[in-house]
Parts: sequence; C-alpha cells; structure tokens
Amino acid sequence: MSNRAIFFDRDGTLNLDTGFLHDKSEFVWIDGAIDALKLCRKCGFLTIVVTNQSGIARGFYTEADTENLHLWMNEELDKLDAKIDGFYYCPHHPEGKLAKYRKVCACRKPAPGMIERAAKDFDIDRALSYLIGDRQSDMDAAKAAGVRGLLYQGGNLADFLRQHIDELA
Repeated sequence: MSNRAIFFDRDGTLNLDTGFLHDKSEFVWIDGAIDALKLCRKCGFLTIVVTNQSGIARGFYTEADTENLHLWMNEELDKLDAKIDGFYYCPHHPEGKLAKYRKVCACRKPAPGMIERAAKDFDIDRALSYLIGDRQSDMDAAKAAGVRGLLYQGGNLADFLRQHIDELA
C-alpha cells in the first residue's frame, strides 16, 4: 500500500521568509507550523519539505548550510514530538553565480522533480497527497506532479490545514 504525504514548501510556509535563510539564528516557525506537522503525523500523512534554494547557486551559502539547517529543524521538532520525514531542495538557478549550479533543471519549482523524487523514495500515492505552498510556482509544481496544491497566504498553518483537508478537520 502506498503512503500519502503532505509536501510543504519551506520559506513562507513552515518558517518566516527572511530571504535566503540558511542559519538557525534567523529561523522563526510560522504560527501553527509545529501543530500542523503533528496533525499530519497523527492523521497518517508523511511530511516532506520541497524547497527551492537559489541562494546556493548565487553563492550566498552552501549545500552543507542547507542540510545543517534541515537537521537542526528536525532536532527542534523531535523535542516537540514532531518530525519532517524528508527534505528535498533544489540548489540550482539559471542565473546563478556559481557555474556548478547555474542551469535550468527538473527539480526547481515550478518543475515537479523534487516531488517526483520524494514520491519514488517514499512510495507516495500522489492522488492522495497535497502540496502546501505560498507561491504560484508551488501550485504549478503540485499540478505537474499530480498532487493537490493548496495556496497558503498566512495565518495559523494548522488551522489552514484543518480548513482545507477533510482528514485533518
């Protein structure tokens, strides 16, 4: 049997978007984000982060910085009986400063590559899954990947999920 998942954009959805976030000292959870993650787990959804990180291509920070921030997020969540099951990020940007990351790719949203990779890695049934994000590119990625997209525009994230996903009501 396949799993169902709720994919989350990171900046602007789970945490305040401070612009090229890569250090835990600047990290602030969105209101209700931790409760939303707990609610997903309680209702049997995997929680997967899919995030564009063009700051890597621009030379503002490294992949290791991004991975360390993600590890720290789960360490903090573990203290609160919550968890993110997987983190997927795209380090590419077509106008990146660093040649290694300067390209158009299949993983940068609105392309569906991160969602597709996670769906394969976790045996996710896309028809039973959602992507929560704060930008049109998130909604376009959801559509391209065959998951339902929900545009989050602020407020308590747990309340938003309860209003839009019947299993979480």
